[in-house]
This record gives sequence, structure tokens and C-alpha cells, in this order.
Amino acid sequence: MGAYKYLEELHKKKQSDVVRFLLRIRCWEYRQLPSVIRLTRPSRPDKARRMGYKAKQGFVVYRARIRRGNRKKPVNKGIVYGKPVNQGITQLKPNRNLRSMAEERVGRKCEGLRVLNSYWVNEDSTYKYFEVVMVDPAHNAIRNDPRINWICNPVHKHRELRGLTAAGKKGRGLRQKGGVANKTRPSRRANYKRRNSISLRRFR
Repeated sequence: MGAYKYLEELHKKKQSDVVRFLLRIRCWEYRQLPSVIRLTRPSRPDKARRMGYKAKQGFVVYRARIRRGNRKKPVNKGIVYGKPVNQGITQLKPNRNLRSMAEERVGRKCEGLRVLNSYWVNEDSTYKYFEVVMVDPAHNAIRNDPRINWICNPVHKHRELRGLTAAGKKGRGLRQKGGVANKTRPSRRANYKRRNSISLRRFR
């Protein structure tokens, strides 16, 4: 086994003494740092490489901190002036997963870079920490690399805001295939619109 394989096997047993100690120490460090911070290198190099990272010019890694749990409704004094059905404040679940939110925050901070992928690194009672692999589309090392230069196309601007990364696709239900995913493609809204609108030959 190579070194990366050893790291991968180590992280599969997260409750082992070694990994628990490592995560606890790192989590303490992460808590002292800003919520979005650039890293010199990924803290999980094996996972980062599986997500598309290469240790070369044009690739950057950021770590983002996301608060765990439900999302409260942002209303003044917890008062919703409306029907009782809309009066819930605290038990509201977000539609998107926390990893997708981490990608969004990093993408908004680094507008010139493109989000390639992300992965979990740590969590405590309050926060989850994710590392996001970013790519510089203006760098010649990226533009001249046929394996990654697809991300330089303008259609890939802010993929993370449109649910096109792996985390975003999972949140949209696009990991499923077949009958389970009948009403999810190309998106739930487009599918609903197609099924609920009449298209007559005369007015096409």
C-alpha cells in the first residue's frame, strides 16, 4: 500500500484513538481561526486528491466553518404575521446540505476562483468544517492542462451557487437514477413546469 492508502484507511476508523486525538487537537486550532481561511496545503491530502486537487500552481484550498443544526426563520422577535401554518421558527430544516453552504461561502469570498469540490475535515458540537478545492481559471498552468481546463469555460462561473458541484447535485436529488428520480430531472422545478403546462401545436 502507498502512503495515500494508509491515510485513507486511517480516516475510515474515525473512532480509533489516533484519529480521535488528531481531530480533537485540530478542531481546537480551527476554532481559534477565521471562519473562511486559505490553507497552505490540504489537511487530508489523500481525500483532496480524490476530489481533484493537485499540488501545482493554480490549485488553492480553503477551509470553511458552518454552524450545525436547523436554520431559524429570520423574523423579528419570533413573530410571523400570517397564517398559523407559517408560524414555525425553530424546527425549520435547510434545503441544502452544509457542505454545499461551505462551498458557497468560499465561492463568494474568492470570486475570481472556481469551486472544484469539497470534503469534510472536522466537526464539534457547534460547527462543521469543510475544505474546498478551488481552481484559478486565469492561470496558464490550469488553462494549458487538458484534464482541468474545462473549468475555465465561462459556463462554470459560480457552479456552487447553481447546485452544479457534487454537494449541490446531492442536495438536488441527482445522485439517484431510475424510477426513484422520476420527478427530479432536469430539475424539480423544470420537471413540474413541463408536466403542468400545455403545449399546443398552434401556439408553439
